[in-house]
Formats: sequence, C-alpha cells, structure tokens
Amino acid sequence: MWSGAISFGLVNVPVKLYSAVSRKTVRFHQLNEETGHRIQQKRVDSGTGEEVSYDQIVKGFELTKDRYVIVTPEELDSIAPEKSRTIDIEDFVDQEEIDPIYYDHPYYLAPDKGAEKAYRLLLDAMAEAGKVAIARVVLRSKENLVAIRPAGDVLAMETMIFHDEVVPAGELDDMPDGKPAKTSERELKMAQQLIASLSSDFEPTKYRDEYRDKVLDLIERKAEGEEIAIQPEAPEPTKVPDLMAALEASLAAVKDDKGGSNGRAASEAKPKAKTAGKGGSRAKAGSKK
Repeated sequence: MWSGAISFGLVNVPVKLYSAVSRKTVRFHQLNEETGHRIQQKRVDSGTGEEVSYDQIVKGFELTKDRYVIVTPEELDSIAPEKSRTIDIEDFVDQEEIDPIYYDHPYYLAPDKGAEKAYRLLLDAMAEAGKVAIARVVLRSKENLVAIRPAGDVLAMETMIFHDEVVPAGELDDMPDGKPAKTSERELKMAQQLIASLSSDFEPTKYRDEYRDKVLDLIERKAEGEEIAIQPEAPEPTKVPDLMAALEASLAAVKDDKGGSNGRAASEAKPKAKTAGKGGSRAKAGSKK
C-alpha cells in the first residue's frame, strides 16, 4: 500500500508497507423494507431542505453555534505535510517505556528489492539492543507518528496516537473522589490466587469473535429459509454483595474445573491410593459441570 525508505542517520533502507490487519466486520446495507431496494443518502441544506450538489459543498469549522470559518482545499494544501517517501527515525527507545494505549494500527515493513541486507542489519541491531524506533511518516496526506519494532523476522510498524489525544484517566466522570478504597491483605491474597489459577500462555488462535460467527451463521440459516427464534434478553448481572464470598466461590469453581483432569490423572496413576476415589469423584463432578 506504500513504498519508501526507512531513514536513520545517513542510512536509507528501502521498504514496502503492508497492513497487518484484515478486519472481519460483518457489514449490512440499509434497505427499504417494502421494496428491498438500497437506501441512498442525500446531502440536504438544513435550512431550506433542498438537496445540495457535491460541487457546492465547502468545509467549515464551527466557532460558535451557526458561525463557521470556511477553509478551501487550496488553503489546506498550502499547509499540508510535504509529501515524502521516507520514514524518518527520530529516537530509539525501550519498548517497555511505551504505554500500549498509544498504539493505533499495525503494519508490516518488508524489504524492497536489493535492500535485504540493510533491512536485516537494522532488524538484528534493534533486536539485539531491545529498542523500538520512533519515527514520522506521511501516509494519505497525513503526518503520522509511528513505532517500528522487530517482530520475529520482520519489522512491524504501528501508527501512534499523539499524547494530547489520549484522555487522562483522572478526567473520567466515574472515577471516585477522595481517598481510594482500601483492600485487606486477605482479599489481596485471594485475588492473587484467582489470577494465578487462571494464568496461562497467550495463544491468539484460542480466541474468536463469537458474535461475528453467530451473525454469519444466522445469515446463512436465514438465506436457506430457516425461521429464527428470537432469544429472550439476558438478565442484568447482579451486584456482588460480598467480595470475599465472590473470591472464594470463584477459586472453588476454578479448582473444580481444573481438578477434574488432575483427578483423573491421579486415579489412573495411583489406583490403590486412598485419595484416588475422591479424585475420581471430583473428575465426574467437574465433567458434569
């Protein structure tokens, strides 16, 4: 989708840019229920109600209600960032210094023809140093702040949000005023045990967009003429009256789920042990649950 070069110091590394994301959103069109025809949107003057042709539309920035400053395309072009085919690296920083909230959209950078060695040198040097490059690049006539990092055998580039675009957590209306709530040592220990019991290695393929799968399945079934039964609304989640009781119940549920397979293994390994029967009964309870 873009080609240029990474520039740092006097070194240029020709690269090609590819999007690292292919969105799988299910898209719908608006139709007239009676005719089945697509709905068209028209640009209408809010004062007269008349349709306005595209060549009569200008851009305006609202100063106060119904008071605008008109800005022409020529004026915007005069201050637009200079078109460039260069990703200009400004700094190298440690990856852990970057809060993930600043990341926006991921891309891959691949070496252009004849740039394989220079590309590999930059990739290896950054990986060895444990650094991420902070750079600027013009994409679609807009200057972007980006982070370039090693991702295995390829360089990944992510557009970033500027610091003044991030909403400080302290400005949220629902944040409690005054002193923060205190937790007891016992509550903290129970919460840590619950986190430990649910901890595992991150496997991206384990997680799917279940709602999208259900929408596509619904569409396929309706296309085949199946009548779809409308499900009742899910009940609102109830508030937890006792935090300790909720933690204890959660831990017990996790132990039951994980104890099932462990119990079966124990009963198979030690069939004569006294605890084997208990382990086996727990396994049956876990599987039924």
